[in-house]
Amino acid sequence: MAVLKCIAVDDEPLALRLVETFIEQTPFLQLTASCDNAVEAMSLIREKQPDLVFLDINMPNLTGMELARLLQEQPGQIPKIVFTTAYNHYAIEGYKVNAVDYLLKPFSYEEFLRAANKVLQITEEASNNFQTVAADDEFIFLKVEYQWVRIALKEILYIESLKDYVKVHLDDSQKGVLSLISLKALEEKLPLAKFMRVHRSFIVSLDKINAITKNSIFIGKTEITVGEQYKETFKTIVDKWLK
Repeated sequence: MAVLKCIAVDDEPLALRLVETFIEQTPFLQLTASCDNAVEAMSLIREKQPDLVFLDINMPNLTGMELARLLQEQPGQIPKIVFTTAYNHYAIEGYKVNAVDYLLKPFSYEEFLRAANKVLQITEEASNNFQTVAADDEFIFLKVEYQWVRIALKEILYIESLKDYVKVHLDDSQKGVLSLISLKALEEKLPLAKFMRVHRSFIVSLDKINAITKNSIFIGKTEITVGEQYKETFKTIVDKWLK
């Protein structure tokens, strides 16, 4: 069973302590940090890279909903979010930012555990949808619907993140494949010498790059923007190519 790193965020001390207690008594959850405002939470999320954030909505200066929207725009892997709030009218808005669940205060441990289990199931399904079966990294297996599909690394053009899925774009003779796995999980399995993360939503095959500009990569007719966080690393590689 996976262990999910968690951050708890709530401006009410009693509510925050309750979530902390629930996390601590759940075997597959690990509390890595907690705070009472969304501004600090953003820094903690960048530092700790949690899998899951239990996030209050009504907070001063920056609300939990605003933080969730900002996270969608940030580079890197986006943690799963479970909202905790005393107001039920935020439910629809919460799902617009891909929240996994929505806990209405006061909630019981049973309700909390149900939400946590939902995140665990999504995480384990994603991690189980990938296999590396070649020691020389010539191919991978991705779970596509109900079957394992073998994909040769040399045929991958680029990989695109689509929420909880990735789409692997293949050479012109083949149709791309869609698999329930995070871009981060797939990135960790691919050989660094052949693939590079250049944007929070894209991994590219270095061998398939046809042209580059200061801020973009071209693979065939597709233009992919290099994210601010990845520019320095990509520049290092480009400098080696241009020597």
